[in-house]
Amino acid sequence: MGDAKTVSLNVRLKPGEPSVHPRSANYTNVSVAQGIAYLDVGFIEPALLAAVAKTAKTGQAAPKGLDGMLVARVAMPLDSLAGLHQQIQQVLVGLREARQPKP
Repeated sequence: MGDAKTVSLNVRLKPGEPSVHPRSANYTNVSVAQGIAYLDVGFIEPALLAAVAKTAKTGQAAPKGLDGMLVARVAMPLDSLAGLHQQIQQVLVGLREARQPKP
């Protein structure tokens, strides 16, 4: 991950059968083990999330855990994780700039 050059290429990913249709996701988790990053993408029912938030607001004990649906698990080398981070940063900067009023 040192001084490697980044080269931009047009990449087209052809969907495999399970990935033909986009899946909804509202939860992500990244963990690292043995030099590999694991990105878990999941979906938790919004009504369940709202119920947990309501419970927390009333001061009641929150559940010990939540069950959701694993949408995808991606394993990638750490340099790919760094590249993903850079892409996400670029998207967020673009979104921030688009929201700012033009003079």
